[in-house]
Amino acid sequence: MNTETNSVLNTVKDAFAPVTEAFTKLQNMEVPEAAREFVKKQAETAKVRAADIHAGSEKVTAAIETAVAGSVSEAAKISRNIQDALYQDAEAFFAGIDRLASAKSFNEAVQIQSDMVRARGEVLMSRAKASTEYLGKLVADGARTAQDNFSKAYTKTA
Repeated sequence: MNTETNSVLNTVKDAFAPVTEAFTKLQNMEVPEAAREFVKKQAETAKVRAADIHAGSEKVTAAIETAVAGSVSEAAKISRNIQDALYQDAEAFFAGIDRLASAKSFNEAVQIQSDMVRARGEVLMSRAKASTEYLGKLVADGARTAQDNFSKAYTKTA
């Protein structure tokens, strides 16, 4: 049985001998200089392109960061303006209460009340107009800034 096993094993070794010999020669085969230089150049080109892509992504990130920082600043400014408006409204309300309390007749109270309503309406119209102008400018400036930043980032990466 042992002889038969050795015989089968030797037959398999003999059948695969050319493949084994080819692998042995392949391991010791020299790579031509031109092939090595080609691989080095391709690797260097890929490295430069990766650096360019990284630099471009940094520029895009900076553009987004600038836009977001501007938005946060504008949001804080809007919040302050809203707080100021609420405070002014509260002051006007309490001043109106004082004036109403000083009315000596019903007709005078009605006149004070109608003057207050008219004044509040004018203030509201003025605020609405200012808000519309401000938001229009803010949107236009934001769009222009975003376009400029992305344009700069794109031209530097291209």
